[in-house]
Amino acid sequence: MEPAGASVLIVDDDPASRRLLDVRLRALGCEVAAATDGQEALVAVQRAVPALILLDLQMPGMSGMDLLRQLRRDGIDIPIIVITAHGSIERAVEAMKEGAYDFIPKPFDPKHLEIAVRKALEREGLRKGIGILTEEADRRYYLVPGQSAKMNEATEVAKKAANSKATVLLLGESGTGKEIFARAIHNWSERKGKPFIAINCVGLSKELLESELFGHEKGAFTGAHQLKKGKLELAHGGTVLLDEVGDITPELQTKLLRFLQEREFERLGGVQPIRVDVRIIAATNRELDGAVRQGRFREDLYHRLNVIPIILPPLRERKEDIPALARHFLGRFSFETKKDLAETTQEALEKLVAYDWPGNVRELVNVIERAVVLGEGPKVTVQDLPPRIVAPRSVFVADGLSYREAMKAYRRQMVLDALARSKGNRAAAAQALGLHEKYLLRLLKSLKIRNL
Repeated sequence: MEPAGASVLIVDDDPASRRLLDVRLRALGCEVAAATDGQEALVAVQRAVPALILLDLQMPGMSGMDLLRQLRRDGIDIPIIVITAHGSIERAVEAMKEGAYDFIPKPFDPKHLEIAVRKALEREGLRKGIGILTEEADRRYYLVPGQSAKMNEATEVAKKAANSKATVLLLGESGTGKEIFARAIHNWSERKGKPFIAINCVGLSKELLESELFGHEKGAFTGAHQLKKGKLELAHGGTVLLDEVGDITPELQTKLLRFLQEREFERLGGVQPIRVDVRIIAATNRELDGAVRQGRFREDLYHRLNVIPIILPPLRERKEDIPALARHFLGRFSFETKKDLAETTQEALEKLVAYDWPGNVRELVNVIERAVVLGEGPKVTVQDLPPRIVAPRSVFVADGLSYREAMKAYRRQMVLDALARSKGNRAAAAQALGLHEKYLLRLLKSLKIRNL
């Protein structure tokens, strides 16, 4: 936050000091208000919370220290720079222990004042920015209450497990919302407010994933030019999600098992054990018990992870949740795009419910985002949905047909499906089928497909 336009409250019983501070602050572009004592300052803050307070500690009646403590008790968390008389540094240190951001001594140096004000306002800007990002993350990772019995059962187990230290294993197909569920468990626990860090175990080499988890010392390997803390260390006090844990190598499985048993590890290239307090949530779309039987996953690690297993059902098995999910994502993307498009027509909703969602919730999110971006409003209509939702492919049954008859019938159905999805546009249908348009015309003739 820049000083220009920032509101600053001066709290000082000395008129000369107030005038001098007022002049300096207005020169920086600040909007300045003043209070002569602590009680007057409390009234001013209740009327309009400033971005910064300059607070003299030595005042009659309610002292600056008393005002500082009262503001913190009232939950007013804004930067406060205390002003101290010469020789009272101890009081300034005490004030900083009570939550003051900085202090400047009297008589103050103008340059020192400017630097202190700029840094305090920068801190306030960062704090507000983090608050906005947190709100956006809450919207993005909000667990939508379900109507289905399977989802409600999974949610109840997760809520019971949230405040324990037990490891949770989330099982389900890709796109079923395992990360959203993991964040919900974190937010239901006493660890809320501490870090939540997700690590995708797929697509990283053994060395990179090991460094991501445990960190490395300077010089541990070629390119390790400085010490790097791993995600487990950075998440101290919070939660780590190990996404797609079934894909980690046998060597890393051994190191992860040791961490789960002892809650300590060494960085790559290090010898000093590091202890951390971290809640582990693991997630996978693989059948880990089958991987154990085949010798691809350690049985002891599997049992360490599988303390509280929670199965997240695919969206096709909980279609009663689709209306609520659609409303939630419509609201989210309407907010992000600044559009007033938070409802669907009944026909569009029926299409969404009828579709089987092979990509699960992730696919639904993408479909709703597309509808909001392309939609003209006031509601999402069938025209705003992709062709695969509006005209899903029918299931071909070849019972009673010879091989040649079945192949001809299958080709006919493929062409009809492509034409339906392209709304009769032959060029688009040919492109979807990977055919030249002239060949498609010959195929239409041979298959006796007319009146399109």
